[in-house]
Amino acid sequence: MIKVFLVEDEVIMREGIRSNIDWEAEGFEFVGEASDGELAYPLIQKSRPDILITDIQMPFMDGLELSRLVKQEQPGIKIIVLTGYDEFEYAKEGIRIGITDYLLKPIASAKLLEAVKKVGELVVEERQFQETFDQERQESLLIARQKFFRGLVLGRKSVSALLGEGRELGLDLAANRYNILLFQISASDDREDYLEAYNRAVSEIKEKAAALSEIFMVELGMEGWAFILMEKEEKDLEGVQREFMQFLRDTLGGYEGIRYFGGLGTPVGRLSELNKCYEEAGHAFAYRYLREDDQIIGSGDLPDRIRTQQEPDLRSLEVGKLDRRVAERFLKTGLKGEVAGFVDGYFAGFGEKNMESLLFRQYVVMDMYFAAVALLEGLGYGAEDLVERCGDIQDMTVVFSSAQSNREYLQKILEATIDLREAVSQKRYHSLLKEAKNYIRRHFEDEDISLNAVAASVNLSPNHFSSIFSQEAGQTFIEYLTSVRMERAKELLRTTAMKSSEIAYAVGYKDAHYFSSLFKKTQECTPGEFRQKV
Repeated sequence: MIKVFLVEDEVIMREGIRSNIDWEAEGFEFVGEASDGELAYPLIQKSRPDILITDIQMPFMDGLELSRLVKQEQPGIKIIVLTGYDEFEYAKEGIRIGITDYLLKPIASAKLLEAVKKVGELVVEERQFQETFDQERQESLLIARQKFFRGLVLGRKSVSALLGEGRELGLDLAANRYNILLFQISASDDREDYLEAYNRAVSEIKEKAAALSEIFMVELGMEGWAFILMEKEEKDLEGVQREFMQFLRDTLGGYEGIRYFGGLGTPVGRLSELNKCYEEAGHAFAYRYLREDDQIIGSGDLPDRIRTQQEPDLRSLEVGKLDRRVAERFLKTGLKGEVAGFVDGYFAGFGEKNMESLLFRQYVVMDMYFAAVALLEGLGYGAEDLVERCGDIQDMTVVFSSAQSNREYLQKILEATIDLREAVSQKRYHSLLKEAKNYIRRHFEDEDISLNAVAASVNLSPNHFSSIFSQEAGQTFIEYLTSVRMERAKELLRTTAMKSSEIAYAVGYKDAHYFSSLFKKTQECTPGEFRQKV
């Protein structure tokens, strides 16, 4: 609701305004009143009204002085001044302050309500403008941060360039030491309330990361998040890591049905070394397919196959390590860049010396091969598609000649399967994108259309949807929505005599000035100039 505050020194008039209008029924919330500006000012600071109705001449602090103070703290507040015929000089001063409207006293309740409703429309329009602006800014910032992070971990830019780009994004990356945490949350089952819980958890984590200067959070879409952890002067890196990881555990532990996994790299002392840190964090992160959920592991926690010295002993093998569900889980959701780390961890779990057994190596590779075939058949492929890319396993005795040959062939199977899986995903994403675009075209006139609403229409989280949309459409959600609205606006300018303000409303903009500004920015001419051209 739109909040209204009243300041009037005449008791009868004040009570009449408060009582003779059914504020709630008219869509307003009457949040307070006072008899003069001095009493009103602290109450206004607390209640933060959208509209202030005030008399000009009052004892202790008049309406203009009150308006000047309030405007300094709340520039967007709308002020309606009640004034008499002999107070024109006050009115001129009010124009300089930014008063929205003047009403002559005495005034009937119906006339006052009419004026308040008009001002209320301005409040709603400005809210929409601000929401649209914030949405555009957030989406652009998300993409900019992702691009910056990719450049950061590739290690191809100079430190000065990275620091400069960071400053442009409002990031201070100067620190004594750095580390990277890769993190992902998902549903433990097919819970209907997962999306709601996920969004709440994401909001908590975002808020926490934004409040800490030593943490830079990047949303990576389907891959989860990356956190750059930094050692500033006031806190050592180990303390930053420990406290933030504990926060993640405590927060996500409070959501039933949410699981998580994190991979932590090894600290580095230079910004230019973050690519090494990212590689190690990625290796640890790949172990989410081999470890239980709800863990954050460091690269130092991983098995070291070089140090493994045990003799071949299949009796020492943990039966759980042979669980095909581990392989199936990776085949369903793993990324191509994680294959090498997964295979290393998969082999290490069996014991390197046990892999010297030819029989055991045959079993491991065949089991993975059949798991891959089963997944691909479920996606509409056949075993021949895998054979075409990896060769027929029955004719490849060299594959079993050594553990290293097994490892290389296993990587080949996984990479080929992921390539085929991603091809199907691209078709699915293409279908989702088409569905989302159709939704936008059906609802673009709706002022309430948003990234969240469109994401919900295709049953994806906003972050996931934003990443997919940008990747598949080649433009952000806001850019596409704007293009659809502009095309409809041009059609109306060509074929109707509607005013620019009417067209703004017709295509989903409640602020005609914002529409005209956006039209000129995207079409390189004003709506009037476009109409003249055609």
